[in-house]
Amino acid sequence: MTTDTPKRLLQLLSLLQTPREWPGSELAERLGVTDRTVRRDVERLRDLGYPVESTRGTFGGYRLVAGKAMPPLLLEDDEAVAIAVGLRSSAGHTVAGLAEASVRALAKLEQVLPSRLRRRVTSLGTATTPLTRWQGPQIDPEVLTVLAAGATGGERLRFGYRAADGTETKRLVEPAGLVSAGRRWYFVAYDNDRDDWRLFRVDRITRPFATGVRPPRRELPAADAAEFVVARMGGDRPRYRARATLYAPYKELVRRLGDAAAGLERVAEDRCAFVTEADQLEWLALRLASLGCEFEVHEPPELAEILRDLAGRAARAADAADAAGAAGAAE
Repeated sequence: MTTDTPKRLLQLLSLLQTPREWPGSELAERLGVTDRTVRRDVERLRDLGYPVESTRGTFGGYRLVAGKAMPPLLLEDDEAVAIAVGLRSSAGHTVAGLAEASVRALAKLEQVLPSRLRRRVTSLGTATTPLTRWQGPQIDPEVLTVLAAGATGGERLRFGYRAADGTETKRLVEPAGLVSAGRRWYFVAYDNDRDDWRLFRVDRITRPFATGVRPPRRELPAADAAEFVVARMGGDRPRYRARATLYAPYKELVRRLGDAAAGLERVAEDRCAFVTEADQLEWLALRLASLGCEFEVHEPPELAEILRDLAGRAARAADAADAAGAAGAAE
């Protein structure tokens, strides 16, 4: 039972912000209190100016009224700085239109920040440079909103889904959660038609909508949605570790490696040590060959064999192209 009233009010407000109507009994169960306490807490929120509407009857409940003015948002200093920094870092994100919306929101936030906090935010923004810009597929923010609301409210959703081969299907699911994995967003849900837990790429989801049905929550076969994504994407598969020396300046390699530059270490002006991992040795070979510089592999020995085979095939392809060019010139 939540005995901390301010904390409980924040939890209640967080639940009511989900775009759905909450029965009092369900709110009581979520908060670990009685129905009577929920009613008192709702009155406290109303006294604070939050427009909480209630309806009676079997399908009645509580919800925040959309489109009405809300009381000012109160933030601790560290919370305000965290939000401002988060808005700055969202530029170049995979969510369509988020960069522009973040700039507008940041401008509004900085207008009301005290001068001491504004200086902290400005200093952090000036001193921080993102390593790369995300180049993943663009995500419709409205799709994310519907999926997030379904996961929070435990409501079944329907949506269209496009598989990797282009096949279009209709899905009826019970949401578990969203996972942001850098260039990709994933949606974890129980697929009712396939009677199994599934992992969906959000950029392939179209026209999601809530059904109004809230079944009992299923137990996810993982500690959380993120762990489920890691397991389904091969987190348990053996990974190969490669160690190599790259003969190029550090700054140039950082630009070429992007996210993988975390495994880079400067050895000399024109030489760096590099450590990286992958599920496939073939991918590691292609990764190293695509850097556009001389390199030396130290481990694993199997990687050197794959590179020799790759070099042989590339040489034969080049010889064939030269021969074809020579034959064409002779005609």
